[in-house]
Amino acid sequence: MTTSMTTAMTTAMSVAHDGWGAATRFALYYAPPRESAWWRAGCEWLGRDPESGATLAPPQPAELEKPLAALSVAPARYGWHGTLVPPFRLADGVTPQALVAAAQAWAARRARFEVAAQAATLGRFVAVKASDDAGAQALQDLAADALRTLGSLRAAQTAAELAKRLDAPLTPRQRDYVETWGYPYVFDEFRFHMTLSDSLDDAPTRAALMHAWNAQMHDAGPLPVHGAAIYVEPQPGAPFVLWKRVNFSQQQEIAA
Repeated sequence: MTTSMTTAMTTAMSVAHDGWGAATRFALYYAPPRESAWWRAGCEWLGRDPESGATLAPPQPAELEKPLAALSVAPARYGWHGTLVPPFRLADGVTPQALVAAAQAWAARRARFEVAAQAATLGRFVAVKASDDAGAQALQDLAADALRTLGSLRAAQTAAELAKRLDAPLTPRQRDYVETWGYPYVFDEFRFHMTLSDSLDDAPTRAALMHAWNAQMHDAGPLPVHGAAIYVEPQPGAPFVLWKRVNFSQQQEIAA
């Protein structure tokens, strides 16, 4: 890592920490290793590096009529990631340092693995997903374990938060998950994905995005699941930043 990149990363994190308060949200996300092609390509695609704070120039696939940045506004705010534990506020008495310690202890007992992955449609979105059932199950198990481990650090939902989340077309099981875990798509409802686009009505645009990503990543190899990262939303609506990475053990498992 260059000196300028290290300085930018340190500055980004210190500024974010100074702005944290009761409304700050934390999340445990999957983030590809910083040195991997998966990390570089995803950050460039979304136009920013949430770890260093750097603004990047997104590629512009020839098939697209609109700039890529105009088609990926929401995922750019969240930063390149795959959700494991959805964003939450910390419970009373739980410090960010306690969250880091719990995440590190969890990561230390997890083994590294790799998953075959590619871009696909997810409803009206385009996202990177596991290419086979074995990889999808491994990622679902990882997310479930993380949620069970860190769930006690999450602040209880306010009545307004609960009402907002329940004001959606949910199944009875999903409503129960919202009430218990604060999010409907967990455990058996969880589908790992790394979002590449906003919700798009235009099927040809979704197809063009999917083709462009898969062509770019054709020789990248499997997705390396070697750790996770704590992301932070300093204030409501602010861009998420990658605050701390937590590494899995060196033991290798194959999920592809």
